[in-house]
Amino acid sequence: MVGRPNVGKSTLVNRIVGEKVAIVSHKPQTTRNRITGVLSGRDYQMVFIDTPGVHDPKTRLGEYMVKTAFDATRDVEAVLFMVDAARGVTGDDLNLLERLIKGGLPVVAVVNKTDKAGKQKSLEAVAALQEKGPDIVLPISAKLGDGVDELVLALKQYLVPGPRYYPDDEYTDQPERVIAAEMIREKALQLLEDEVPHGIGVLVERVHYREDKNITDVSAVIVCEKDSHKGIVIGKGGRMLKRIGSEARKDLEMLFGTQVYLELFVKVEKDWRNSPRMMRELGYE
Repeated sequence: MVGRPNVGKSTLVNRIVGEKVAIVSHKPQTTRNRITGVLSGRDYQMVFIDTPGVHDPKTRLGEYMVKTAFDATRDVEAVLFMVDAARGVTGDDLNLLERLIKGGLPVVAVVNKTDKAGKQKSLEAVAALQEKGPDIVLPISAKLGDGVDELVLALKQYLVPGPRYYPDDEYTDQPERVIAAEMIREKALQLLEDEVPHGIGVLVERVHYREDKNITDVSAVIVCEKDSHKGIVIGKGGRMLKRIGSEARKDLEMLFGTQVYLELFVKVEKDWRNSPRMMRELGYE
């Protein structure tokens, strides 16, 4: 899955897989790594690779994200390219689509957010993409599920015979610790002010299951770039950090299937998005 930031790729992979494998927010560049979602049917298995939004990078992290998106187009049967119908098809969208088509793989173009855009804008977006000549163009609403079954059916034609790569009950290859870190970051993205989210990362340092009490202890650090950002993340009297923890705990309890005791800490690592060491620590390498 490839597209510009905030077009709805993560929402779509969650919808198709039927589980939350990728975090979502209205903030651009929410996805930072390639994320695998697995859909297993009776006689088929589809592996979806959700990628960061393609943008003009301004940091080492941004460069890593764009490279991750294009690297994911190797060794796959098809590329699913997505645009936001409500925003309209931009020149950047068309340039990206043209690059993908030149790559030689089948390209299925998807016009998302038709529920928000309305019929006329959606039709205009479909027409703009069709002019570039992808294999298929389909309008959908990942949020509502409209057109998603038809999309999955269309994608089946690109499957080739081979083994199942994952057991039928697996829907992602991400370790629980990584999913937990992303769930915490999602809540921070949703609750914090616009200038903060791009400058935060989350590192889960400890996960320990207490069998006698059926409680999972999770200890995590929210990393930010500035002292002023640390103050915003913590909030007056620690209220913002408590809100982030409270919202994240709900998802973590679903993930682990137990009660969760969550400890959150905040530390400053100045300009960490340009630091190879910090990017490795946070899993961006």
